[in-house]
Amino acid sequence: MSFFSFGQSAEIDVVLNDAETRKKVEHKTEDGKKDKYFLFYDGETVSGKVNVTLKNPGKRLEHYGIKIEFVGQIELYYDRGNHHEFVSLVKDLARPGEITQSQSFDFEFTHVEKPYESYTGQNVKLRYFLRATVVRRLNDITKEMDIVVHTLSTYPELNSSIKMEVGIEDCLHIEFEYNKSKYHLKDVIVGKIYFLLVRIKIKHMEIDIIKRETTGTGPSVYHENDTIAKYEIMDGAPVRGESIPIRLFLAGYDLTPTMRDINKKFSVRYYLNLVLIDEEERRYFKQQEITLWRKGDVVRKSMSHQAAIASQRFEGILNGVRLPSRVFKGESS
Repeated sequence: MSFFSFGQSAEIDVVLNDAETRKKVEHKTEDGKKDKYFLFYDGETVSGKVNVTLKNPGKRLEHYGIKIEFVGQIELYYDRGNHHEFVSLVKDLARPGEITQSQSFDFEFTHVEKPYESYTGQNVKLRYFLRATVVRRLNDITKEMDIVVHTLSTYPELNSSIKMEVGIEDCLHIEFEYNKSKYHLKDVIVGKIYFLLVRIKIKHMEIDIIKRETTGTGPSVYHENDTIAKYEIMDGAPVRGESIPIRLFLAGYDLTPTMRDINKKFSVRYYLNLVLIDEEERRYFKQQEITLWRKGDVVRKSMSHQAAIASQRFEGILNGVRLPSRVFKGESS
């Protein structure tokens, strides 16, 4: 654990009680790099120690209180400095006074609600962190420690397939079918494309996975489209009656669960985009929204007991909800 120095008199750090055993996962930072953070789930307790170490033993450190906070917040990059907190818990560790020797302060946030998944996007960031503060007369001294939260869910067995058509009158008629409309992040998209009528010369066909991030409301809405994956279906001209199978493995791509209207600040949606290109470089496309989710059954094997209980509670809510599975769009990526 790295130390954060304040002045020349002391150092402060935050250490989790289960730091030796808790799983770490990679998470993207604002600059596009990936760092490892401790992983938590909704309902898990967050506990540990705040260590204040005096650099010069015997020298007093005066303060106006020591506290630790657990914070969940959303930051919109176009509105920096205006953080929207959806979780804010505070524990007072010490009353105003002075420290004459190094001290450790225990803390515990019991069964903390963590309703949303950690996310770093093009225009928005949702983060959870612990912030230890030594309150002083001129400048508060703080140390923050980020954690990552994953949301787990289970959908009912009923998962309707997607059937769509792409057609140009008297020139092209294609049907394509995907095996379902909701996929977990390690799933496989299985489908088939049927060529019923082909009177134009198609030279290339691919399926793209498009991530669409939407931030803001009203007139201040921003949309960012990002092509996560390109899967080449065909390179060459198809003939009438031909069918082409599709198998697209999601595990190799950087995906998040679908997020809809998170705290009324942003959404993240995913689309399958079928693209056809003819010999004159004209593009034909059809988009279909899919739902992505993080499968709880796999992760729970290595979860703590309290996280498993929280996940089951969350799944019970989801199992009673039927999410819309078919949204037809014809937009360019």
